[in-house]
Amino acid sequence: MAEISAASVMKLRKMSGQGMMDCKKALEETGGDLDKAMELLRKKGLATLAKRAGRETTEGRVLCRTVDDGKKAVMVSLCCETDFVAKSDDFVAASQTLLEAGFWAPVDQGGQVLMDVAVDGRKFADILTDTVSKTGEKTEVGDYVRYATGPNGAIGTYVHFNYKVGAMAEIEADSPAVARAVKPVADEICMHITAMNPMALDKNSFDPAVIEKERAIAAEQVKDKPANIIDKIVDGKISKFLKDHCLVDQAFVKDDSKTVAQTLADAAKAAGGQAKIKRFVRIEIG
Repeated sequence: MAEISAASVMKLRKMSGQGMMDCKKALEETGGDLDKAMELLRKKGLATLAKRAGRETTEGRVLCRTVDDGKKAVMVSLCCETDFVAKSDDFVAASQTLLEAGFWAPVDQGGQVLMDVAVDGRKFADILTDTVSKTGEKTEVGDYVRYATGPNGAIGTYVHFNYKVGAMAEIEADSPAVARAVKPVADEICMHITAMNPMALDKNSFDPAVIEKERAIAAEQVKDKPANIIDKIVDGKISKFLKDHCLVDQAFVKDDSKTVAQTLADAAKAAGGQAKIKRFVRIEIG
């Protein structure tokens, strides 16, 4: 077996980010060839992915970044098996690279599309394989959403301090000045979204199938009531369900005397205009 120099081990370690022993072993198995050793380490990562394919990835990180004066934002999640790995330097670096990939992706959503996006000349799929090789855990892209808005728009963002959940919301105002003024409120609305997990923006955007299911449940609950009042009771239950789960109608977490819609409307009015929530997304690990 060829003698492997410490300098070669250090060079491979710098190239791959792998541990000293893993680098030395790879070099020994490839006769000191750096390129072949790198390939061997990547194969190790792919083998780990295959071996742990059935494992659950219930930990990880949600990241978000806003650019272009708040007119564009990307939110992503990268998932792994344990909280220990989620906090490791290698995983954190990979999640930051994934976030960067979100700004270069050809479409605005869909986690798997980021696998083929190159950052600094390398596809994220290769970076992910290297990360798996370093951590020894199954790691996969979770969610990815990119928002972009116009001069009269603002994008609110919020990621909880534990990096396990975050939200983005696009606000549409009637002027650039109002859009700038309501940006802080947009961020607070995103904090509300992470806490309250609304199912839809408003009743018009609610999934009809979900409403029909809730209507059937409500009807079953009151089936023993007089027939002439059942429909009225069911309608009341559905109305409350929509109020509880539609973002615009929910009581705002920072001031439950107002709805989310009222909170935004008041902020826009104070700035001399109007504003409404156009869309939102919530991303959570696990």
